[in-house]
Amino acid sequence: MADSRCARLPDRDTMQLNEIARRCGASHNLTTQLAGTEPAGFAIDSRAVKEGEVFIALPGERVDGHQFVKEVLDRGALAAIVNHQQLYASQTMPLDLGEYFPRLIFVENVAAAIQQMAARVLAAWGRPVVGITASAGKTTMKDLTAQVMAAAGRVHKSLGNLNTSFGLPLTVGRMISGGAHPNDFDLAVFEMGMSSFGEIARLADIASPLVGVVGNAGTAHIEFFGTSERIARAKAELIDGLRPGGTAVLNADDPLVMQMPARRRDLRVIRFGIDAEAEVKARDIRALDQLAGTAFTLVTPTDEAEVKLPLLGRHNVLNALAAAGVGVAFELRAAQIAQQLNAAAPSEKRGEIIRLANGVTIIDDSYNSNPPALLQAVKAMCEAPGFTRRIVVAGEMLELGAEGAAMHKACGAQLAQLGIDELIGVRGLAASLVEGAQAAGLGDATFVETTDEAAALLLKHLRSGDVVLVKGSRGVRTEKIVERLKAV
Repeated sequence: MADSRCARLPDRDTMQLNEIARRCGASHNLTTQLAGTEPAGFAIDSRAVKEGEVFIALPGERVDGHQFVKEVLDRGALAAIVNHQQLYASQTMPLDLGEYFPRLIFVENVAAAIQQMAARVLAAWGRPVVGITASAGKTTMKDLTAQVMAAAGRVHKSLGNLNTSFGLPLTVGRMISGGAHPNDFDLAVFEMGMSSFGEIARLADIASPLVGVVGNAGTAHIEFFGTSERIARAKAELIDGLRPGGTAVLNADDPLVMQMPARRRDLRVIRFGIDAEAEVKARDIRALDQLAGTAFTLVTPTDEAEVKLPLLGRHNVLNALAAAGVGVAFELRAAQIAQQLNAAAPSEKRGEIIRLANGVTIIDDSYNSNPPALLQAVKAMCEAPGFTRRIVVAGEMLELGAEGAAMHKACGAQLAQLGIDELIGVRGLAASLVEGAQAAGLGDATFVETTDEAAALLLKHLRSGDVVLVKGSRGVRTEKIVERLKAV
């Protein structure tokens, strides 16, 4: 007998709170009116909860969301998903829960409950899911894939980097709240991140992807894995979790990724790449003037098309090829894929071009960084013609483990050889980055401890015709430098 909890969704009925509770496997005493109400959304950050949303009280390492349940309900949250014992332990409510009792949805484990809800919603929806993972560039791959697949239908995608076991349920939650319904969408594109073994396996179990993209296996999070080979093993959990007979879209230029087809014999494999033999390739890659993007010829198994991608560099061509590989999996023609890629835009803080009134151009790539990603971004900047000086502001790169200082130093030496005019290293191990650049012959290389110092240093000597790349790990907050430069 079919599980009624995963019954196929009606064509357009809204997802009401009692149905959401059922899919969470929850107990509740919701009023009739509240039970029949559709939530405006879902939130896990108590500071960001809006009126009419459901607050998900997740216990964290430092802060337990149960401490804020009373506060968010008082501010107008529709309801809260909670664990009774953890709510009691927070000592924020009367023992009998008083007036709040009819607005609480009780579950045994909050994280597991919202993951179960997401899995049941997707199972009932039953349409194709594309999962995407990579050590670097996965958000751009996800956004480009969603852009390409818009030629095939209505796409629901992860916003930003909501790529964790909490972020994926929030993404699915947007399909069933705020007036949306799963049947508003024909397919979904989900980003899948990880910092430990088992995370992507769990995400794949929730989403059951038909198509999986592994973009690369590099050094991001190497502190937690020790080697790139172990990182590749964790990324391969996406391939293990694909539906039987699904499609793996794999980077042919990455030897670690190309070991993954051996894990499954039932999958279709579509390779993409620039240097290695692949079904989806780029030919005649060239930088467009004034950082307008990158042009190339897209080659697929059936045809070719010219692309003018509004993103910089060879690394973004690879990201576009990953998206094109998904398009090929869904039988899109090269011209359709090219048309969609031509209309793309950089993801936020991932290569955004900002042109200031004083003639200075900023490449805002401040969202995150690791050594390969930094080198790729600098190469893209150096290939762009039409600038007088090329300046790199590079924040410390985190989660590199015991070899972090050595990796920064080696990266600095490579930066010096790419032809940049100035390097400013920001915080911590960025001192080793500057040291490596100086040892390799870059005369203008400076280390500062804070983003404020970096911005002040830039503001003293920037002039018309300069291009400035700002890049760093999230913890360094190099986006503050961009904000300071834009404010002048």
